[in-house]
Amino acid sequence: MGEAMIRTIVEAIHSSPTQAVVYLSGGASVALSWLMSVPGASNTLLEAVVPYSKISMVQLLGRVPSQHCSQAMASEMALLAYNRAVKLSKPGFPVIGVGFTGALATSPPKRGDHRFFLSMRASDRIWETSVTLAKNLRSREEEDKVASRVLIQAMAKACQVSGTFDSGLTESEVPDESETQFSEEQELEQLIKGDLCFKVYPFSKQAYGSDQDRKIILPGSFNPLHDGHLKLLEVAMSVCGGGYPCFELSAVNADKPPLSVAQIKDRVKQFEEAGKTVIVSNQPYFYKKAELFPGSSFVIGADTAARLVNPKYYEGSNKRMLEILGDCKRTGCIFLVGGRNVDGVFQVLENIDIPEEIRDMFVAIPEEKFRMDISSTELRKKQGGVDKRKRESSKEDVEQSSK
Repeated sequence: MGEAMIRTIVEAIHSSPTQAVVYLSGGASVALSWLMSVPGASNTLLEAVVPYSKISMVQLLGRVPSQHCSQAMASEMALLAYNRAVKLSKPGFPVIGVGFTGALATSPPKRGDHRFFLSMRASDRIWETSVTLAKNLRSREEEDKVASRVLIQAMAKACQVSGTFDSGLTESEVPDESETQFSEEQELEQLIKGDLCFKVYPFSKQAYGSDQDRKIILPGSFNPLHDGHLKLLEVAMSVCGGGYPCFELSAVNADKPPLSVAQIKDRVKQFEEAGKTVIVSNQPYFYKKAELFPGSSFVIGADTAARLVNPKYYEGSNKRMLEILGDCKRTGCIFLVGGRNVDGVFQVLENIDIPEEIRDMFVAIPEEKFRMDISSTELRKKQGGVDKRKRESSKEDVEQSSK
């Protein structure tokens, strides 16, 4: 009866839209079997990693952990799993990162407690669970099954799946559970700090077919978002013949201070009003964007394309430029290049000398399909002029009323 109920819960998890990356160390291995043996596993499970050896864990964390079995370790693993999940998931789908670390029964018997720690990280919250098991009550296999049951129940809760089953814990083995929610401001602060790799605002409700794993991304500062941006992405979609269109705003700039949380929210508001999906990242460089969004098509202007292949921006090294863009090429990324008015001259891809080694990464958006001589800078200047005239007019009104 218990196994049948577990299968029913796992089926419901697979039927939910939530996708997951799971990192396990020291136990809960049966949970992977349950998740993968039920049809529909690919709907949920993006990746599962078992960093069991010390060196494997060091490579996962990027450091030597001070303690292998702790709540802090499980939460760190969950955060890494979450960031991995958002990179692997379909745009706009909810994701969770699962981190588990345990110290279960061993041979010869261990001196310390038999315990495990579990953490589930979502975009706006984290669930944490710790359990100390009674010693000499179960075999290693039985303890692993108990830990696996607790993990499946926690995943069901994170996926908003109702239903429960007996975890196998005794009355004295009471889980210590907590849930911490994050506000949008806290999420963005975590992103600016580098804890989160990016945040998706899926404002677009339009369906884009089976090719939506492939992102068509228009990066920019969007200060402000204007019709040229919207039209360029629309045309880029037609050139690509499909994909998931979205805009990308980097909270971190290469040569300026990072945007404030208030600035990010103001700019994101524009996309909500336009009904367009935007991704907020913390990577200003294209080679880093390519790592975040492998296989994507980046929509850029001819001026940006010219900078991308200019050795000046690679410490004057043509070799370095080719190496970096070659790495971008190996991720499967390409650049869709639209014409841009530069100092009064309309520049297109054909005006740029692209090295032969990377030429196939750059695809021209025909001028007859897109030409709009408009820029955010010009709009800000015009808006500044309007604001100045309003202030002068307001000042005159005050002076007139006081006479």
